[in-house]
Amino acid sequence: MKVIFQQDVKGKGKKGEVKEVAEGYARNYLFPRGLAVEASSSNMNALKDQQRRQEQKRKEELANAQELAKKLEQLDITLHTKSGKGGRLFGSVTSKQISQHLKKEYDIQIDKKKIQLNEPIRTLGVTQVPVKLHPKVTATLSVQVLAE
Repeated sequence: MKVIFQQDVKGKGKKGEVKEVAEGYARNYLFPRGLAVEASSSNMNALKDQQRRQEQKRKEELANAQELAKKLEQLDITLHTKSGKGGRLFGSVTSKQISQHLKKEYDIQIDKKKIQLNEPIRTLGVTQVPVKLHPKVTATLSVQVLAE
């Protein structure tokens, strides 16, 4: 019997897959628990429609990420912190501070986890910081740290 999985079932199939399973397994286990539905023509059409909507949503997310990347590439963020001799900072500039500055100054909300600093910025000057907006889109943000 062909079924369309509504949820992931370990060892059998993933959500949205159409697979052949034993009729007893489908009727006694998958259907009562809502894990799958029968692969009728109406259910197949609904599945295709759902996949089409998901693909459209993925394209929109990619386009939005590319647009935001262009905007971030043009920005030069300037942060003022206390520093000591030799350009060393008292403390450091973290991804959280960069994220808060973007939100406050430019009204751009980016999660601090997407700002990929290997280690916090501890010196004065300009640092190029990669920002991963989407699995396929990474922007480079220029962060300038100046002494107060």
